[in-house]
Amino acid sequence: PRVLPPDPPSRTELLLSVRRALAAVSGLAFIPLLFTASPAAAESADINYVALGDSYSSGLGTRDYDDSGDCKRGPSAFPELWAASHAPGSFDFVACAGATTTDVLNDQVSALTPETNLVSITIGGNDVGFADVITTCRTGSDAACDERGEEAENDVRDVLPALLDQTYGAITEAAPQAQVVVLGYPSLFELGPCGVGSIGETKRVRLNEMADALAGGIEDRVAAAGLTYVDVRGGFEGNRVCADEPWINGTAVPLNESYHPNKAGHSEGYLPALTGAVG
Repeated sequence: PRVLPPDPPSRTELLLSVRRALAAVSGLAFIPLLFTASPAAAESADINYVALGDSYSSGLGTRDYDDSGDCKRGPSAFPELWAASHAPGSFDFVACAGATTTDVLNDQVSALTPETNLVSITIGGNDVGFADVITTCRTGSDAACDERGEEAENDVRDVLPALLDQTYGAITEAAPQAQVVVLGYPSLFELGPCGVGSIGETKRVRLNEMADALAGGIEDRVAAAGLTYVDVRGGFEGNRVCADEPWINGTAVPLNESYHPNKAGHSEGYLPALTGAVG
């Protein structure tokens, strides 16, 4: 007998077939997305981050602080910004305005554990009296600025290395598995016109030279310790004090806000520097 062809599928059956095909394709497409997204999430969840250091880490200058009192920690500081964007498994923020290497050793290293695997720090400026250098240059003569700067540079050469070696050694002993990222300090000033009442250009040149000496001294000891150094000076060029859009405060009220990175300095200067070193 003659075999008749099957009846053509109904419209409903056609729609069901299309939906099944789309579901199969969508499911296959979704599988690699799961595998590409999961490692990144897992990587962040595995990070135990501790932020150490002085005012350049704590956020003094941003005018946005939590209940940390004189430490001036706040949500606009670069460690907080990095933690907010990466969601690490743990985050401990103990940087404090005014901290010296002694303060890090006495009050901050205790936040580290063998599980800590990421540490950031800015330290050394207060050990060589850089705030006093700026005050002297702001209020004194060119000669007084140069003399005080020379004293600070001598301390960078003769005193600071041993202090940094001790500090970096304590950090690596307390957190032996950690990537330790040491961020430097920016030079503070743009040259050229800077408005009435600003620090004169001769002093600005001298202060930038001192900042360069400090950066070089820190970088040398970081290299000796086998840690990661991040030079932020290039990132701040064009946006220092006297720029049209400065990322560093000039003379400010209250005075302790002066010559520290503002919110933009943390989000546009320091945060990309840390992210570039860590991811």
